[in-house]
Amino acid sequence: MLWDNVKDIISVSDNAYLVFDDTVIDKRYAKEIEITKRQYSGNEHRVIQGIGLINCIYVNHEVGKFWVVDYRIYDPERDGKTKIVHVTEMLQNLVYHKTLPFQSVLMDTWYATNKLMLYIDSLEKYYYCPLKRNRLVDDTGKQEDYKKIELLSWNDEELKSGKIVKIKKFPAAKKVKLFRVTVSTDRTDFIATNDLSQDSTDVVQQVSKVRLYC
Repeated sequence: MLWDNVKDIISVSDNAYLVFDDTVIDKRYAKEIEITKRQYSGNEHRVIQGIGLINCIYVNHEVGKFWVVDYRIYDPERDGKTKIVHVTEMLQNLVYHKTLPFQSVLMDTWYATNKLMLYIDSLEKYYYCPLKRNRLVDDTGKQEDYKKIELLSWNDEELKSGKIVKIKKFPAAKKVKLFRVTVSTDRTDFIATNDLSQDSTDVVQQVSKVRLYC
């Protein structure tokens, strides 16, 4: 029903973004609803009783508009599906059935798993996603051991243009470009992308804002 209501009003673009994010509908007083469960709410910044939704948003940044094109209810006790499985299924549905054109997938740290990142890469699409600060990477070309992202050193050129790193347990030939992005005065994100031609931290910062403000 959602797709039927939006498919004819979407302004498609080959340069569009797909944003995957989740929302928890607060149902703290409705414990008898079967699909409610205790889960972390980003809005509340704590665990609450609610219905978890995983949303797929199509963003045409060229015209400044976006549309919710798919969603899944997060209910692992009944369907056994993780959030990664839901996102993968929505991606498959969008690529092979809805056939919406897009260039890049934007997602947060919850979805920045090796499996999903490599799957997006196999679709020949780009991804931009923040990595957890304790994620292990190598920026030395095997000259040193893997280290936590938060322990990496950055020179002026890398702060401006990013650096090539290998994520632990990625295939040997798969590298990503890592950027250190200032989100606010008290928050710094480390954004990874498989677009190795990307060479501007400023551009990556703008791309990241699309995910944050949809």
